Amino acid sequence: MSEPTDSDRPFSPLDFEADKYRYSIQRPLVSHPDYDTLLIASRQSTEGGDLKRVILKPILLGHGHELRTRAVEEVHLSSFLRHPNIASVLGSAFNDEMAYVVMDMDPGRFLLSIMDTAISVQRKLSHGFAAYVAAEVADALDHAHRAVDDEGRALHLVHRAVGPMSIRLGHNGRVQLTNLGAAWSELMGRIRTPPQMLRGDPAYTAPEILRGFEKPEAGQRDPLTPLALDGRADIFSLGLVLLEMLLARYPLDPPDTLWLDIELRFPPEVRGERPSSLLPLETLANRLLHFGPEEVQHATRELPEPLRRIVTRALRPEPAERYATAGQMRDELRDFLQATGQPPYGAKQAKAEVKRLFALASAPAELPAYSIVEMGVLPVPPDMNLEDED
Repeated sequence: MSEPTDSDRPFSPLDFEADKYRYSIQRPLVSHPDYDTLLIASRQSTEGGDLKRVILKPILLGHGHELRTRAVEEVHLSSFLRHPNIASVLGSAFNDEMAYVVMDMDPGRFLLSIMDTAISVQRKLSHGFAAYVAAEVADALDHAHRAVDDEGRALHLVHRAVGPMSIRLGHNGRVQLTNLGAAWSELMGRIRTPPQMLRGDPAYTAPEILRGFEKPEAGQRDPLTPLALDGRADIFSLGLVLLEMLLARYPLDPPDTLWLDIELRFPPEVRGERPSSLLPLETLANRLLHFGPEEVQHATRELPEPLRRIVTRALRPEPAERYATAGQMRDELRDFLQATGQPPYGAKQAKAEVKRLFALASAPAELPAYSIVEMGVLPVPPDMNLEDED
């Protein structure tokens, strides 16, 4: 669908007006059962002027007025975060029964798209790329974890959804952290997450969030929200993302036989924010709960010692044994980048590496079929007819 060229174009079913802006939804950016739906749209003032391309995220958790409230909350929370590595949120928009969070759209790709492309062309991301991306995300998290409200009160924010689909690389090589919709904070007046609902991406959830069903703390109201929940949960999630970039595979994908002797199973009544099309939540949770130091040591055995040390500390099962702050993890990653003897790895080098990677993927007929998550970043193999997919 082409972009509109002026404000006089007749409305289509994908057009709506909200809060002095006119929106025209162009196409999905992400439409996948495991991730938030994201829509590419153009936005223009109802008084005319330039068009701006934006991303609309429909709010799907809740009904009626709750949808609007959750959208407003996400926008409000994001207003306390001003950091170059945190994606800008422009506001909210409402159309009939739909509520949207409106986000700035910079040209780029999600980290998951880059990782999947590397696998498709049988390449591994460089150690420099993985360390650079993780360091930039850690820098963003450090800012978010220290955020305060208008009156200077600490928000104690925990992102809870750090994963390859909440990390985006611009075409300029800059890294941004997205998706604050699942964030936990002490911002006054926020709607509580429904009980026994796991927010964020279950595949990267810290074990302390899952342990409430095994050993609930005294006074713990929600078994998935420990009393001492803090930013160290995000450090664990980032450690898993870092390890996945380094290994070119999801770290918790060994044979299920490794866990056949586990007597205590994660309760099936706990549900994720959306049903997974890959693995049952119970399977993911049990893998996370039993991914201990021995498993991490085995997974990192071929990594350079500095990276192995960073990953091992980030993935300690007990929060007290991890980095105390995301800033500490960022600093050690940047030390690694400076100590390799090569020119420092930064946005320029990341841009060049991603460009080379996608150049290899320019001939889809030669690639194996792959799952489409972020639409439009790769050519569609000729044997895949997206129009027939549910």
